[in-house]
Amino acid sequence: MSGLKLAEGSIAGLARYGLIAALVGVFALFSILAPAFLTVGNLQSILVNNFTLLAIVSIAMTFAVTAGGIDLSVGTAVDFASFAFVSLVLAGEPVSLAALAGLAAGALVGAVNAVLVSVIGVAPFLATLGTLFIGRSIQQLLTNGGNPVYLPPSGIPDAFRFLGHGTIAGVPVPLVIAAAVIAASAAILAWTRFGRVVLSIGIQPSVVRYSGINLGIPVGATFILAGIIAAIAGLVLTATVTVYIPSSGNAFLLNAIGATFIGTTLSPLGRPNIPGTVLGVLLLSVVANGLLLTGLNFYWQQVATGTLIFAVLAFSFINRKTAAA
Repeated sequence: MSGLKLAEGSIAGLARYGLIAALVGVFALFSILAPAFLTVGNLQSILVNNFTLLAIVSIAMTFAVTAGGIDLSVGTAVDFASFAFVSLVLAGEPVSLAALAGLAAGALVGAVNAVLVSVIGVAPFLATLGTLFIGRSIQQLLTNGGNPVYLPPSGIPDAFRFLGHGTIAGVPVPLVIAAAVIAASAAILAWTRFGRVVLSIGIQPSVVRYSGINLGIPVGATFILAGIIAAIAGLVLTATVTVYIPSSGNAFLLNAIGATFIGTTLSPLGRPNIPGTVLGVLLLSVVANGLLLTGLNFYWQQVATGTLIFAVLAFSFINRKTAAA
C-alpha cells in the first residue's frame, strides 16, 4: 500500500513540475543530438532570436487569459505598432515620437477589444477574432495589398539601431526590454490592486461582481494593457529587421497561446502566471532551436512541438486528477 502511495506521489510530483522536467529533458536531448546546441553562441541565439519577442507577446496573452478571456489580436497590435513606428521614422520624425505612436497603435487595438468585450458584451474569443480579421484587412489597404515598408540603410537613426541591435552592459537591448516587461508584469499581477482583481476575475468572477466591482473596467484595462505590451514587441521587431511586413505579428499568436497554457502547469490551481509563461516560452524556444540544429523538416518540427505541448498539459491534467481523488 505504501508503495502505491509512493508511486502516486511520484506521478503527482512529476505532473506538478512537468514543465521544468520537460525543459531539463529537451536540454539533455539536444545536447546529445546536436553538439553545437550547448555552445555559448547558440544559447545566446536562443535568448535573442527565439525567446525575446515571443516572451513579450506571450506576456500580453497571459494578461488576457488571466482575466478569464483570450486575445487573438495580439499579433494585430504587434503589426499596427510596427507600421506606425516605421512610417514615422521614415517620415523623419524622432524615434521617441515614433515609438510613442507605435505604443498608441497597440493601445488602440486593445481599446477596440475593450469596448467590444466590456461595453457591448461580445465574448473575448469572438471580439478579438473580429479585430484580427479587420486589422489584417486594414494592413492590406494601407500597404497596397501587403507590400513591406522598408527603411533605407542610410537613413536609419542611431536610436533606432540601438533599440534593435545595441547592448547595455553587454546584454542585447531587446533582451533587456523583454526582461523589463516580464518583471513589470509580474509585479503588476502580484503587488497591485489591479493585478489582484484581474486574478480574482479569472478564478471567481461572480465573487468579484458581488463585492461591488464593475468587471468591465478591469477587463477592458487588461485588453488595453495587452495591446500595449504586444506593441512593445512590434517596436523591437521593427528595430531588429528594419522593415514592416504586414501580418507578420500573427506568426507569434499560436506559440503565445501555447506558452501561456503550458505555463499554467506550474500553478497548483492551473492558472496563468508570469513565471510559467516565461518557462513555456523558453521551452518552445529551445525546441525550435534544437530541432533546427538537428536538420528536422519544418513540418516535423511542428509535429514535435505539438506533441510536447500535449505531453506537458497531460501531466498537468494527471496532477489535478490525482489531487481531486
